[in-house]
Amino acid sequence: MLRLLNIEFHKLKYNRASKVLSIIYFALLTSIALIAAIKFDIGFFKFHLAEQGIFNFPYIWHFNTYMASIFKFFLLLVIVSMMANEYSNKTLKQNLIDGLSKKEFILSKFYTVVVFAAVSTIFVFVISLILGLIYSDYNEISIIFTDLEYLLAFFIKLVGFFSFGLFMGILIKRSAFAVGAIFVWLFIENIFKGFLYWSFNKNLLSSDSVSTKDLVTNSVDNIMQFLPMEAMASLIKQPFTRLSAVQNASKQLGANLSNDFAVHWYQLLIVIVWSFIFIYLSYALLKKRDL
Repeated sequence: MLRLLNIEFHKLKYNRASKVLSIIYFALLTSIALIAAIKFDIGFFKFHLAEQGIFNFPYIWHFNTYMASIFKFFLLLVIVSMMANEYSNKTLKQNLIDGLSKKEFILSKFYTVVVFAAVSTIFVFVISLILGLIYSDYNEISIIFTDLEYLLAFFIKLVGFFSFGLFMGILIKRSAFAVGAIFVWLFIENIFKGFLYWSFNKNLLSSDSVSTKDLVTNSVDNIMQFLPMEAMASLIKQPFTRLSAVQNASKQLGANLSNDFAVHWYQLLIVIVWSFIFIYLSYALLKKRDL
């Protein structure tokens, strides 16, 4: 494993674009801390975002992992270009000539994906812990280490997403087209989701009750959760309506914002299965392809 990782990081070391994108990615993760600096002081109106509870334990684990996952596209570019460069620079063929098997080649890429995801998760953990210790109203040990499953979900989400990028990089060979294909797939999933809503609403249009709308939403979600991009997205749901200030405001307006924010084991399992599918397809494609 260490030998394979050493080969990959040696390649990345001399890839300027990958180094720049990696620096930008981790700089953006660090920029989450800048949210604490957002203040508005206009006459009688004073607003400090950090005082709204977004950095309170254990909510911070949910908020920061959700925000950090937005920046994953920068590392995706590193993963995809890493694979595309193997073809353009002919290092893939050279590695195979030097004795590296196709299985070892794919494993080296997968190990790199796991390391990127693990380093990102540790980075977010450290930033969140520091921000929480500075701004959180609750500093009891039992509260601090509650909801750490969001970090696990973040790690699994990145592994799944980068594995998808690796597969697309091998399938298409060109980084720009591979990234474009990922967005096309995302677009197709959204089109399919819209079609499901239209189909279920058409069959249930005789009723416009809240229970019927909930039934349609639940039915669509139960189907969409098995598609790769939707499965990854559903691991960490948006945290904003979980804020107590938003919840209190919604109650005063008579709105119901009682969402399920939990990380479920079966959601993790679905993304893990997709990750292995993408890695296996990458190996099968490389094994079949004449290099």
